[in-house]
Amino acid sequence: MKVSNQLNVFWLLAAMLLTISVSAYAEADPKLWPVMKEAFFEKRPMQEVDFMKIEAPKRAESGAQVPVSYSIDTAAAKAAGVKLVKLYSFVDANPIPLTATYHLTDALGDFNLSTRIRFETDAFVRLVGEDANGKLYLASRPIRAAGGCGGIVSNDEAAVRAAAGKIRMKVDAPEKFGTATSAKVNIKHIMRTGLQRDLVSQGFLPAFYINKASFSYNGKPLMTVDVNVGTAEDPYFKFNFVPEKPGTFELVATDNEGKTFKQAVEVKG
Repeated sequence: MKVSNQLNVFWLLAAMLLTISVSAYAEADPKLWPVMKEAFFEKRPMQEVDFMKIEAPKRAESGAQVPVSYSIDTAAAKAAGVKLVKLYSFVDANPIPLTATYHLTDALGDFNLSTRIRFETDAFVRLVGEDANGKLYLASRPIRAAGGCGGIVSNDEAAVRAAAGKIRMKVDAPEKFGTATSAKVNIKHIMRTGLQRDLVSQGFLPAFYINKASFSYNGKPLMTVDVNVGTAEDPYFKFNFVPEKPGTFELVATDNEGKTFKQAVEVKG
């Protein structure tokens, strides 16, 4: 079953699972992952590795905004004969578990990304790497957090719509071209999950979220992110890339309603 079809199934089941998870605040359950793995990757083998890392607090202050960092030790991966081209990030107890898919390029150098995700209850973050041949690799980390996917909300809809898609970005000037530098990007967006209820009507609010973020430098791809609702409100990405010469760093983002948002910044030595 393709990932897109699997996600449709999870959307249909999400409200029911949310009701269960809200009342089941407990330590991360390792028994969830085998079921999740089979749903998304069927019978494909998956190897646990040390060259992918997840950094995060053991206990988060808020399930709505949990900071995490993903990294790949490129030298160690190369020594193992592995070159990853894609990363899947899961929170295995979330009603909609796939938070994002990252499509990687060589221009990222040693991959190191910081972002923020949601947790409905205590869970494992699972980072699945995939190489060009479709081989899969796994890293995991438990985190205690709750309440980030559903709940009752009250928003000024006009203000939400007016602010959606505003982008802030900063790219550090590299010490010299051909070496890694840091980019920080924040996209203003409410990232509604489709599982939150309106304060007045008590009905579920429709999902409204950034669904893709494509980063490029001088017109060449750096990283494309397939974003899902497990990514926290106002999506944040901090990552390294290697500019070979002065140029333009650009983000093109879209949301699930078909709107497009763009921002660019010049990088000088």
